Amino acid sequence: MTEGHTEIWHNPRCSKSRAALAHLEAISTGFTVRRYLDEPPTAEELRAVLDRLGLEPWEITRTGERLAKDLGLAQWGRTPDDRERWIEALVARPELIQRPIVLTGDGRAIVARSAEALRELG
Repeated sequence: MTEGHTEIWHNPRCSKSRAALAHLEAISTGFTVRRYLDEPPTAEELRAVLDRLGLEPWEITRTGERLAKDLGLAQWGRTPDDRERWIEALVARPELIQRPIVLTGDGRAIVARSAEALRELG
């Protein structure tokens, strides 16, 4: 992500992601759409996004997905020692990342799944 530029991690098959994209189109003239399933984040990028969000990887994981159940994520630890294991899993299986994530040009990051979160964007 370029500093000072807004980016949305987008999945076009997701209605909440499409709604966030439409909101960005209405309020912004310049942003980048990253189809994160086609261009998954690196571990370094994901760590940086988690820092901006102020969240842990298990907090942005789609734990209700069948894949998450198959991997047994519900039994994984949620401590600082477990953080890298979660990050590696999300990098390897980006479909488990909650969507959409909007990285704003002013340094904020938002999981834009609700109307309230969209209002934070402007």
